[in-house]
Amino acid sequence: MTYDFSSFKQKTKGTEEWLVKELAGVRTGRATVSFLDGVKVDSYGSMMHLSGVASLNTEDPRTIRITPWDRSQTQAIEKSINLADLGVAVSVDDKGLRVIFPELTGERRQQLAKIAKQKLEESKIALRRERGDISDDLNKKKKDGEMSEDEMTRSKMEMEKIVKECEARLEEAYAKKESEILI
Repeated sequence: MTYDFSSFKQKTKGTEEWLVKELAGVRTGRATVSFLDGVKVDSYGSMMHLSGVASLNTEDPRTIRITPWDRSQTQAIEKSINLADLGVAVSVDDKGLRVIFPELTGERRQQLAKIAKQKLEESKIALRRERGDISDDLNKKKKDGEMSEDEMTRSKMEMEKIVKECEARLEEAYAKKESEILI
C-alpha cells in the first residue's frame, strides 16, 4: 500500500501561498497594490476590502493611485489607510487619493528583512508540523500492520522529498523578497 500524499501536498501548497501573501504585505522601496490588501474600509455600514470600493493602480515606483468608485467614500478610505498605520503618506486630490511611500532608510530595510525572515520561519514551522503529522500517521499504519517496513521507508523518503521541494520554494520566495527590500 502506498501512502496518499495528496492532502500533504495541498497543505504544503497552502503554506507556500500563505508565505507569498505575507511577504507581499512586507513593504519594500517600491509601491505595490498588494501592500494595501489588509486595509478595510467602512462602506455604508459594512467593512469591505479597499479593492472592493476603489480601483488601485501603481502610478510610479513610490506612489499608488486610489480612485474610489463613489467619491463620497474618499474620506473613509483615507481614514482607513491612516488607521492601518502602514508608514505611508496619504494625500487627497480631485481624482481620488495618492498613497506615497517614503524612501526607506538602511536601518528600516534591515528591520523589514528580519520581518520577512520571521515569516519564512513561521512557514517552515507549519511545514515541519505537517511533516510530523504524516510521520506519526505512517508509524501508526506500520504498527497496525497496514503497511510494511519497506513501504513505510519509501513513504518517508517520498515525504522528505516533498518537504525539501517545498522548503526550496519557500526559501526562493524569501530570497526574492529580501533582494527587493535590501536593494
